[in-house]
Amino acid sequence: MTSCQKIAPGATAYAGKQGFVTFEGIARETVGARGVCMHLLTVPPGGRAQAHKHATHETAIYVLSGRAVTYWGERLQHRIETGPGEMLYIPADMPHLAVNPGPEPVTAVVARTDPHEQESVVLLPELDALVP
Repeated sequence: MTSCQKIAPGATAYAGKQGFVTFEGIARETVGARGVCMHLLTVPPGGRAQAHKHATHETAIYVLSGRAVTYWGERLQHRIETGPGEMLYIPADMPHLAVNPGPEPVTAVVARTDPHEQESVVLLPELDALVP
């Protein structure tokens, strides 16, 4: 049996495959999680992820502040905007790319069914140029 553990935001930051510096929160590596990962993500103004998907894992995002635009679909042909208090669900294996077009940082809570925050990330460089 594992124990309850507290993680303080800002304790550990690392560069994720998607192109952002992210906070390593609840994950297999930090607390021994077996089925979930949750962390804070801040995207600076003008920040943009690399096109990617999470192989076999779902993602849920809750935007705390700022506005983000997420392009999604097999050719990133769909666009959805999210702002404070809104949630975004991304199905497993769905290509996507997030952009912060605004003048302020976007801060969000990100949860995924992959306990290893970076393990299921599959970069899709062939899709990067499809988003202006």
